[in-house]
Formats: sequence, structure tokens, C-alpha cells
Amino acid sequence: MSVATSEQSVLHLAAPSLERMWASHYLPVPSVSGISNAEARQPGKAPNFSVNWTVGDSAIEVINATTGKDELGRASRLCKHALYCRWMRVHGKVPSHLLRSKITKPNVYHESKLAAKEYQAAKARLFTAFIKAGLGAWVEKPTEQDQFSLTP
Repeated sequence: MSVATSEQSVLHLAAPSLERMWASHYLPVPSVSGISNAEARQPGKAPNFSVNWTVGDSAIEVINATTGKDELGRASRLCKHALYCRWMRVHGKVPSHLLRSKITKPNVYHESKLAAKEYQAAKARLFTAFIKAGLGAWVEKPTEQDQFSLTP
């Protein structure tokens, strides 16, 4: 079962205003965990590795869940830094007059996320839908994790 399918099912049930978006994609799925406290999480029960692959990748990537790195010590291709690098390459190809954000040359990952108004609005709707469905509050990671830039 994919994460997207679970989210679609939860939002379909939790947020009637978003119901139209997934009206034809309903799949009965067990409720997501109601844990709204980071202290209550039991990481010992989770697997100690993660596997990912996408179209275009030459091989799967196996990542140590504790370190976030592969067996050679490299960060995952799905880490925030790698995804931000890819986003910046695409962002750099868009003419400045077509950009929606006021930051034409974003530097810090956190600033880029804050400038993405549609993303922030969608995230707020998702958090509200979880609360309305009785699933608890989203446990956010410390902001410090997003305080990095691509420049040395």
C-alpha cells in the first residue's frame, strides 16, 4: 500500500471540502497512527533500513534508517538536501517574471518552503483535516533541520 493512497483515503474521509479531488480514488485503508507526541513513538519497532527506487534510477537504494546514509556513507538521493538541489536546478530554469514567490534566488531551504504559499496552504489544510478526523496533531521536526543552504 502506498503512502499517497493512505493520505488520499484519510483526506477523503476527514475533509469534505477536499472530497472532490479524490472522489474516484477511494480505497478502504486502516486509520493512520494517532500518535501526536514524538515521545510516544517507538522507533525500535521500525525496520532499520529503507529501500527506494524510481523510474530512471539504475538500481535500488538501501538506506540505514538510523544514519540516513547508504553502506558507503553517502546521503540518500531522497534526503532534503538532494531534493532541494534538484528543485533549485528546475527553479533556475524558470524565468523570474514567471516565479510565484518573491524570492528569486532562494538560498536557505527553510526560506524556500516558507515562500511556497500554495505548499503552506495545502500543509495547513492537511493538518486541519487530521485534527478534525481525530487523528491528532502532526508532529513537526525541529526547524533547525531546514536551516541549510546549497552554498558553502
